Amino acid sequence: MQECSLHVRGLLSGVQSLERRSGLLELSGLSGREWYELLRQKLVPQLGTSGWLVAAVVGGTNIGKSVVFNHIVGSRASAVSPLASGTRHPTVLVPERFGDAEQLQQIFPDFELRRWEAAEGALENTDRDLLFWRTAAELPDWLLVLDTPDIDSDARVNWQRADAVRRSADVLIAVLTQQKYNDAAVKEFFRRGAREGRTAFVIFNQVHLPEDEPYWPVWLETFSRETGLRPEAVYVAPSDRRAAEALRLPFYERQPLSAGVGGESDRPYDPERVVRPGDELSRLRFGELRIRSLRGSLEELLHEVRGVRGWLQELSSASEDLRRASQRLTADGLISVRDWPSPGTGVLSAGIRDWWREHQTGWARAINSAYSAAGRLVLRPITALRGVVQGPQAEQVDVYRQREWSAILRVLENVFERLSWLAESGHPVIRERAGRLLRGEVRSGLLELLRREHEEVDFDGELRGVIDDQMLRMQRERPDIFALCRHAGNVSAALRPVTSVVMFSLGFGPAGELAAQAIGNVAASALVHVAADVAGGAAAAFAGEAAVSTAAGSGASILQVWFQRLQHEYLARRGGWLMERLQRELLGSLPEELREAAGLRESAEWRETQAHVAGLEGALREVSVDRETGEQ
Repeated sequence: MQECSLHVRGLLSGVQSLERRSGLLELSGLSGREWYELLRQKLVPQLGTSGWLVAAVVGGTNIGKSVVFNHIVGSRASAVSPLASGTRHPTVLVPERFGDAEQLQQIFPDFELRRWEAAEGALENTDRDLLFWRTAAELPDWLLVLDTPDIDSDARVNWQRADAVRRSADVLIAVLTQQKYNDAAVKEFFRRGAREGRTAFVIFNQVHLPEDEPYWPVWLETFSRETGLRPEAVYVAPSDRRAAEALRLPFYERQPLSAGVGGESDRPYDPERVVRPGDELSRLRFGELRIRSLRGSLEELLHEVRGVRGWLQELSSASEDLRRASQRLTADGLISVRDWPSPGTGVLSAGIRDWWREHQTGWARAINSAYSAAGRLVLRPITALRGVVQGPQAEQVDVYRQREWSAILRVLENVFERLSWLAESGHPVIRERAGRLLRGEVRSGLLELLRREHEEVDFDGELRGVIDDQMLRMQRERPDIFALCRHAGNVSAALRPVTSVVMFSLGFGPAGELAAQAIGNVAASALVHVAADVAGGAAAAFAGEAAVSTAAGSGASILQVWFQRLQHEYLARRGGWLMERLQRELLGSLPEELREAAGLRESAEWRETQAHVAGLEGALREVSVDRETGEQ
């Protein structure tokens, strides 16, 4: 039984974890599900423990439950009221050896315990779930007896409290009358008790004797058929208010005690014999009744449809439905960033050349810097002409900024088109979220945020960051190619004066210097121009110098791949910026929540819960009990 106790505690923790993870599935909560309340209110507090039997006096409105309760315990422990719905809070009497309130709190976890001081305490009108208790010397050491609120009251809280008592109880003392035995709410209450293995004793109260003598068997047959309960014993009590108030109400046995767990089965049946209900309870073999109620609760917990397995199937189906639907509302499925504009080969090449120039050292840096300055002076007319045709680099950045903003608007248009479709045809959870995102204020707010942030982007800084990352990556991953480029730059610095003189002597003038500068730049930064030429679809244009020819011949394909990767990284960074902003502002944590809810069946909590269910099913077959002591 200790193994069962470990499994029910693990199961309680598991299903509560699954409930927290499944909020998006929009299933009704665990609270109020009968199997869950049995798990929490009966099995966890009582399974694996020993020593007591809980008997509850239960029934409908204004039928004398408190009268019966007082006769069972032999004192006016519960207030008797002629008004309907008198008892609002349960009252429990415990044996003197029972222990302290902490032990009682474990048995009734949903109630706030109050020491019994006056019988009228149970009539207090409050929303707090109170349970009044005191010790009773006349009770057997293993018996707890409760008076309960009405199970058919107009006050919902009354029958919620009665339900909580029913789940904790092992024995139900059903108080019925001619008016209440066939009441729908009453029958449903006892129907649940029957499914959960509760032992029942039936007392027909307020019976007019001898006039009603022929009718109680009909009442009993109807009640048993409609609820599934087979009472261990049946008693009738006459309608006698004075005797009831004086604790002298007679209870007549009307059916022999059945052979089985109820108690003495061989006692002669005497319809005129008056019994004391408390004495009848004292004769019960409480261990067997207790194990019957625990087994019944376990069987209801493990029921394929009504129990935890039915709930797990609900979770599984809802999770699968959401998984299929959620594929359309993830960052990858909803937000598609395509055809992002490139800043152009020229801008990238200039950035790479600047990086290489900044990282040259020693005499090569000095020579190339001097010739670059001279080249700029000689080539000023040509540079000016190129500026007229292509525009200044600053203007190129502005053009790129505008192209990128146009791409952002296209992405936004596509996102809202998809949201509109999801709002009309998606999963209920997704329809609600998508509809919320389509509100006008959400659109305008998002557009303004993106416009403001886009205007503040430092494109030169973005480009420098990407180039720096990729150059260092090349140095780390392909040090041979990186070293070859650096060596080519050093060689070209030595050859650069000769190249310039030769070009001028051949009469090329400024054009010759342009070619010379090109050759020098190729050598000084072979990576730059080889990469730029390859990216433009051409071979290395200048192969006159051995160092440059060697660099181009051995590394062109590698440099081509590297340059394309640099472009890809820059576009990924810019497109990633938009993706991140849209996901944060539109979707928030929803994609992660959807993945978690949709992947519920693959979670550790799911596997652990299933393992505890299987463990309980196996342990249930081995439940045993000592018939005399109730030890499990």
